[in-house]
Formats: sequence, C-alpha cells, structure tokens
Amino acid sequence: MAELNFRADLKLADRTLAKMEASVAAKAEDGMRPHLGASLIGRECERQLWYTFRWAKKAEHAPRLLRLFARGQREEAILIDLLKQAGVNVVDTDANTGKQFTFSAIGGHFGGSMDGACQGIEESREWHCLEFKTHNKKSFDDLIKKGVQQAKPEHYAQMVCYLGWTGMQRALYMAVCKDDDRLHLERIDADPAYFERLMNKAERVVTAQEPPERINDDPSWYQCKWCDYSPICHGDAVPLPTCRTCCHSTPELNGEARWSCSRHGSDLSVADQKSGCQAHLIIPALLKNWAELQDASLPENWVQYEHKATEKFFRNGLPFECYQSVEIHAMEDKRGLTDEGVAAFRKAFEAKVVA
Repeated sequence: MAELNFRADLKLADRTLAKMEASVAAKAEDGMRPHLGASLIGRECERQLWYTFRWAKKAEHAPRLLRLFARGQREEAILIDLLKQAGVNVVDTDANTGKQFTFSAIGGHFGGSMDGACQGIEESREWHCLEFKTHNKKSFDDLIKKGVQQAKPEHYAQMVCYLGWTGMQRALYMAVCKDDDRLHLERIDADPAYFERLMNKAERVVTAQEPPERINDDPSWYQCKWCDYSPICHGDAVPLPTCRTCCHSTPELNGEARWSCSRHGSDLSVADQKSGCQAHLIIPALLKNWAELQDASLPENWVQYEHKATEKFFRNGLPFECYQSVEIHAMEDKRGLTDEGVAAFRKAFEAKVVA
C-alpha cells in the first residue's frame, strides 16, 4: 500500500510540475521588443539582428530557460549588495524615473537599460558603468581565460554602448558562475571608435528595407545552424505577418520609436504593429528562397510570385483570390499556394488556410 501511495504522489507531483511550467511559459515575454537592444548589437550577423528588429518570429524558450533568465535578473540585487558591503557607492535607478537608466538612439529604435553605475572601487575612484552577468561553468572558465572582450563580445559591445552614451571612461563587468558561485570583476575602457561603428551598425539594421546579406550561405555553418531564424533565412518558413514584415510600414527616425503605415496614412502603436492587418503585404525579399517576384499592384494591394519548385503563380494580398499573409505564413508546404485544388476549395467554401 505504501508503494502505491508513493506512486500516486509522484503522479500528483508531475501534474503540479506541469502546471508550474505552464505558468512560467504563460508569463513569458514574446521577445518582440519595440527597439533593437544594445545587448544584441555585438552579434556578428546583421541579418539576424534585422530579423529580431522586424519581429520575424516570437521568442520560444523552454520553461527551464525562462527560469534561468529570471535567476540571472535576481542575481543583480545580490551582486549590488556585495559591492555595497565592500564600501562601493552603487546607483542602480534613475532618480527621475525610479527605474533603470535607459538610453535610446536612431530615432528611439536602438537602445538599452544600464544595470547601474558605481564609484569607489579599490582600483579607481572614478565612476564606472555597471554590467552584471551570470555564466555556467564552461562559459565562466572561458571568460577567466580570455577576458570579456574575446569571450563575450556581445557583453563587451553592450558596455561600450553605455560608456558612449554616458560619457564615462570605464565600465565594471561583474560576473558570477552559477555552478560554484565564483566571481569575476573586470574593468574595460571606453572605445569611441568601436562605439561609432556599433551606432552605424544599428542604423544600418534599423533603416534596411530588406534583410542584409547572410553571414554564410551554408545552413550548416555553426552560426546559422543554431540560429532561431535559420528556417526563415535558409528555408521556406515565412515570418510573422506583423506590421514590421509588411511593405507598407517604415521605421521613422524623427520620433521615439515611431513606425508609420503608407497604406493607412497613420502611425502604428506597438499593439497595432503586433496584430498587423488584412492588407499586410510580405516584404518580397523574405520569400526569395522559394518564390520569385513577378508583378505587383500597390493600389490594388497584391504582389504576384512564381513558386520556384512548381513554376506556377500565386498572389499575396487583400483581394479574395490572393492569399493573405497569415495564410502564407500558416501553410506548411508552400507548394500548396499554387495547387489548383486548394484554390478551388478556398473559392467554393470561402475558406482560408490556418495553422
């Protein structure tokens, strides 16, 4: 009987664990940030950055990873407390807002939130930008061996941005190993030349109307193989039909992260951008892996393509005989877009393709 009860408890625990995991997943952010983050600008592939900025897909992380992200955020308070115990003056909130120090550039389309600033470390009395990061053992050991600039170029670029925006000359990088609680502190210098290159890079990504060149044309290349956007970049997956993947929208540089729509003649709120509209037209370059642009009519709101495999035509657009962007995104086998049987079924039953 005891064994049966034990098994029953295991089943109950499994159900409870599943409910906990579901709760974590339900509260997760979709990754569709209004701006391109300074925490990403150090990545080598500008095409990947463009997909991120244009919301080509929602963020998808397992609950375990989401909990790890949350743990990293909680660690900041512990590290700040350790600095204060050492007599260091730490400022982690903006007195004007009560929140982290935030910076923006490129019309508000590029920016970041700095972890804080400190003064009074043993090596120097000057103010330093603060950046806190958590690492697993392998990553931490590599950091100790190579230093942050070589081991974590994204972290380094992030600090260079904060140094450029604040005018400070030094940053303090504080890392903790999650496996054994080792700490690593490293000071880096401001790098105005690299800061300028990063700003130029951010502007290229923000203002590009089409995805930049791939970092490598081989999908098995290590940076491509593990990239979340590889199915879109190298395959026939279609990005989410948000306003940011639509021909009609433009990131404006004369405001605070403004986006405008040429079809509706209005600015787009973040909510508008995420939901899109029925008149959505996919940026043609996003389909070029498997479809060739043939013709278009912006007044009638359609774009015609030839499917490279079937050598037949289909249209993306608002009229019923066209496939709306949500349908093209949803159709798993894109050859179906030129299938006469599918077209006849849609017409007969006024149906739409759904995921």
